Amino acid sequence: MEDEKLMEFGFINALFLFLLIPILIFVYHKYNSNKKDSILKFSSIKIIEKAIVKKNTIRKHIPFVLVMVVLSLIIIALANPQTTTMGVEKGVNIGIVLDGSESMAASDYKPTRLEAAKNAVNSLVTKINVKNNVGVVLFETGATTISYLTPIKEKTLDSISLIQQGSGATAIGDGLSLGIDMVSSIPDKKRVIILLSDGIQNSGLVTPQQAIQYALINNVQIHTIGIGSEKPVYLRDDIYGEPQYAELDETTLRDVSGSTGGSYFKSLDEETLNQILLDLSSNMEYEKELSTIRDWFIGSAIAFLLLDMYIIYGKYRIVV
Repeated sequence: MEDEKLMEFGFINALFLFLLIPILIFVYHKYNSNKKDSILKFSSIKIIEKAIVKKNTIRKHIPFVLVMVVLSLIIIALANPQTTTMGVEKGVNIGIVLDGSESMAASDYKPTRLEAAKNAVNSLVTKINVKNNVGVVLFETGATTISYLTPIKEKTLDSISLIQQGSGATAIGDGLSLGIDMVSSIPDKKRVIILLSDGIQNSGLVTPQQAIQYALINNVQIHTIGIGSEKPVYLRDDIYGEPQYAELDETTLRDVSGSTGGSYFKSLDEETLNQILLDLSSNMEYEKELSTIRDWFIGSAIAFLLLDMYIIYGKYRIVV
């Protein structure tokens, strides 16, 4: 698929300055009309003067037309024109932040939630464009890097296969902050995190809200996937014999994704989880990047201004 190229403006209000152009044209027209009337009024050979005016009309107006062109280019430059292209040119830094806490041992996904998540992530990694870097962070009570950012997908797949089920709590904020550091480590690429979790933040040093602010500072987009089921999932009895169930904090996951420009998805089984990651892999290369082209308009304005000066003052000027 070819890269789509569109035009956007960083400061679109500057385009209102184009309202000055018709005003300047009106003033210029008025000035020339009054000047022409004065010449003909005091001339004793009106017919000859009229012929001269008609002959030089086009040449006389060239400098003013060029000034209007220069002004138009400057106005567009002030509006900061930008082209939007697809991110496949520079690639994307993708950090997969995976929940490995105790609740991920639930068997409502086959064989367990964690194993189903690993299988789905494997499929995602194999389908990601070779220009993209991928890394993996695993979190439970704390967070650790499983695979550093790399374009070599085989290394990432090998690292994912070594992930073991944990028995700790859920430190979503710690996992996100480590993932943000990871995707920010290689410059000049879009930064994206995919967070997969089935729990509630109940451990760690960094809160999800702090992680959101850290992501915004580093320009990181976070997609979140909530791993859950249609019905409550039993985990174990606590020390008092009370049954404990896996809980999914959708409010926090929605807040994380919404605040960073990402999307939230809810998975109900291994099939929907696979489909979510498949959709993400299909769209990952088409994230929009902005590149300013303001300098082209500034350069063009300078070129037309120099041409205008040459026409008026140059050796072979055509305006007299």
